[in-house]
Order: sequence, then C-alpha cells, then structure tokens
Amino acid sequence: MLTPPTRLRYLLQQYAADSCTRGELLELLRTIEKAESDQELGNSLQSIWQDLTGADVLPPIDKERVFSHIIGDPAFQAPVKRRLWPRMAAAAVLILVLGTFAYFYFKPVSSPQIAAAGVRNDVGPGSNKAILTLADGSTVVLDSLHNGALGQQGNTRVIKLDSGRLAYQTAGGHEAQTAGHEAQAAGGRLQANGQLLYNTIATPRGGQYQVVLPDGTRVWLNASTALRFPTAFSKDKREVDLAGEAYFEVAKGKIPFKVHIYPSVAGVGGAGGLRPSSEIDVLGTHFNINAYDDEAAIAATLLEGSIKFSKGEEQALLKPGQQAVSARTDGAIHIIPDADVDAAVAWKNGYFEFDGAGIETIMRQLARWYDVEVRYEGPVTKREFGGQMPRGSNLSEALRILEESSVHFRLEGKKLVVMP
Repeated sequence: MLTPPTRLRYLLQQYAADSCTRGELLELLRTIEKAESDQELGNSLQSIWQDLTGADVLPPIDKERVFSHIIGDPAFQAPVKRRLWPRMAAAAVLILVLGTFAYFYFKPVSSPQIAAAGVRNDVGPGSNKAILTLADGSTVVLDSLHNGALGQQGNTRVIKLDSGRLAYQTAGGHEAQTAGHEAQAAGGRLQANGQLLYNTIATPRGGQYQVVLPDGTRVWLNASTALRFPTAFSKDKREVDLAGEAYFEVAKGKIPFKVHIYPSVAGVGGAGGLRPSSEIDVLGTHFNINAYDDEAAIAATLLEGSIKFSKGEEQALLKPGQQAVSARTDGAIHIIPDADVDAAVAWKNGYFEFDGAGIETIMRQLARWYDVEVRYEGPVTKREFGGQMPRGSNLSEALRILEESSVHFRLEGKKLVVMP
C-alpha cells in the first residue's frame, strides 16, 4: 500500500522538528523499512528529505533516541537531534534491534510501566468466518465449508476461493478475481422478475472476511459487519449497503460506485424501514469506513483516489491522507487533513493501533474481535493509551500488554471485567 507523498512529507517534517508522536515515529520506521525493497518509495523519501533539509544524503538515525522516545523513558528526554540512516537497508536493522518491543509495546501515555494482567482463563482471537445470505433467503456458513462452488444465482456462480475469499463467476466463466489477480468486471444485469438479485455477507463478533464483488472490487470486512450487494451490477450504477467497518479497494471504471452506510447491521438494505445515514461516492479508490453503531461518529479515511462523503445536506470531498468524521448526533462533517491512515486500517493489516485512546475505545475493539462482553467495575480510568498489539494473539496476551498498575482485568468466561 503506497504511502501518499503528502503523508511522507508530514512524517519527515515531524521527524526533522523532533515532534513525532510514538505512533508517527513507528509509522515512519515502517515506511523506511518498506523502502528497502521499494525503490520508488526510497527515492520519494530521499527527494522529500532533500527538499526539507537541503541534504543530499539521508543521515543516520540515533537509535538510542528513537528507542527512548518510543518507550517514553524520562531519562532520555534531553534534546538529541534524530537522524535518518544513510541507506534504506539500515532501517530493517533498526526494526530488528527494537524487535518484539517496538511492535508489541503498548503503554499508558502517562507511565512507562507495564504490569502482568491477572487473567486465569483465555479467549482466542477472531478468525475468517461469516454468513452469506443468498437472494432466496438461504444461508451459507462460510467458515465451515470446503473451497469451490457454493451456489448458483441466475447465471452467476458463488465461489469460495482457496485463499478464503468469496468471489462471483458469470456464465462465461469470468471471475471477478482469482487467487490474487484482478480480472475484468463481470458486467451484465441479473434479474429475477425484473429485480436485481442481492446477497448479504455478515461477519459475527470474532469474525472477519474478504469478498470480491462482481466488478472486481475487493472488500475486507471487520467483525460485526454486514455488506449487501447485487450478484451483478447494472450498466449504470454500482451500489452496496454497509453497516460496521470495511476497507474497500474499488475496481476502476466509468460507472460510479456508491456505499450506503446504515446505522445498524440489522437495518442493512433498508430492513425494518431504516434509511442510510450517510453515503460515499467513488470512482476508483482505496478507503476505510468505520460506522459501528456503538461508536459516537462515522469515520471515512481515504488512502488513494478521491471520495465524496455525504450526510444529509452536508458533503465533503476527501483527498488521500484525509479523514471525514461525522457525529451521529448532528449532520456536520469534520475533515482531519493529516489523518493517521495506518491506524485506520490497522485492523485490516492484522493489528490494533491506538494513539491517545481512552480505555472504553480500546475495549470496544477488543470486545468485537474476541467476542467478549465488557463490564466496568468501579470508576473508569481517564488515562490515554497508545501503541500497537497484534490481532493474532490471545486475549490474555493483549491484556498483559495493556495492563499497568492503575488498570486491572478479570476474565470470567466470555465476560471481561475492567477494574481500577
């Protein structure tokens, strides 16, 4: 996933000014690591650094300063100028030096101390699982089936690929995508009694899934998410319904692509008379939508291309690296110009990432992924947390990384109790 030049410039500006947050610093280190095998990215970093500083060569990073900045050790707070390493390959060495700590560190903003969590039992992480509801109302459990054809709808076959993705194949044998290679859009209008045939794929708590739509658009679904889409798009529009969180890589084409955002999974597609609360209009782009009904706001984050976010009479056009946020209580849309795009799509890349997040925000994400019920015992801490955790670890490990002296946890089966 290519980091936009505006984001690279911002990160290097922050680095040169010694103003990186921990999240920004880790993002920059990951970007430099990618540049080891990506010459275009390496050239972009060099060009931007030269433009900012006038230096022809990227100077070396002060490893001690970087490490101390990440862990927040007050013993290393004396101002020391950070420097980038002369060769991009050296960045990989730095990542190895930081090792497990750099990736798994997760600490309160106000304290460098980490304590072990008192967890007696354990809960495994989520996995690839979902339920597909076909146009005739029948359902298919996707986590318990072998690969191959799942059903026939009109002249389209529903196929589970060996990569664990769902794809659609027309009568002519054209798949929207096979084993990582995008093909041409399926096209055509599939109708039953004059109506388009619609499928709905829904992930439960503790589940995630990927689907390749008939036009080749790829969609990653986070836990507790529902996506409704036609088995073949019409010739003049591509429209889908969404509730929850999803990452889209929209197949390019002249036909507009629109995402209708619904307030709840149960209401996707207008069920129960619900109407979409917001809409996203795109032509070919990569973006993330977070629209969980238990979150205070809907957030759309753009990585590539261009999208228009609409809510009521309000509209906002986003550029790469920007995020549109709209509170559920009003129609206003707020634009964050330099959004943390890596944090927005961290779930899709296999980890949690927080920067100044409250404990309730973190617990909502853990509850969805580990399928646990969260309950608070006593006053809720006002501390803010930052860092990363892998989504592939057991809940006990996530809590061990998270916990420190002022926050404790008790796991009772599938109930997680948060204590002061």
